[in-house]
Amino acid sequence: MPRDGTITRNKIMDVAQAMVLDVGLTGTSVEKVIDGAGVTKETFFCHFKTKHDLAAALIERYADVDRHHLDDFMAKAEQLARDPLQQLLIFVGLFIEMTEQLEDPFPGCLYAAYCYQSGAISKDVMDQIKQMMHFWRDRLSQKLEAVNQLYTSRIPVTHTQVADHVLTTFEGAFVLSKVMKEPKLASEQLIQCRNYLELLYDPDS
Repeated sequence: MPRDGTITRNKIMDVAQAMVLDVGLTGTSVEKVIDGAGVTKETFFCHFKTKHDLAAALIERYADVDRHHLDDFMAKAEQLARDPLQQLLIFVGLFIEMTEQLEDPFPGCLYAAYCYQSGAISKDVMDQIKQMMHFWRDRLSQKLEAVNQLYTSRIPVTHTQVADHVLTTFEGAFVLSKVMKEPKLASEQLIQCRNYLELLYDPDS
């Protein structure tokens, strides 16, 4: 039976991601990853030709998980409600439920970690992060556009502006939780985001 290197590859990536979130990409060396993963240099370079290849693989995996979270939670919200505003509130609520289960501060966002050191990141990798920001913005904007067709906002805002606010709150909540070392801060801020959406749209319109 041929040996499957998936387990080793994932172990290397798990160690590298934890290091990047802790000390940044520039502070994460190939040697430290090799030591942390308990593999040989030959094994590491069998999976990743360079540190850049590792960084690209990390963000690709992270984006894939992120994309599935958004799609899965949005699909569940749409199954649970017909009204687009309720769907959006449930969508945020599912993330609240997920973050409320955290016993330790959220380890951080790989997008943010890369952007803080964008000079060390290739344009292709940064473009992938930008694509994911657009993915979130577009999916949220589509839902908010449907909300705007049924509800009148209490203040003049566009669906794109609200989508960006939701995305900013999501990203900022995780950063705040990590910096303050308070795991519940993430869910608390997402609750405030949901409150904002409830207050923004007039249910009697």
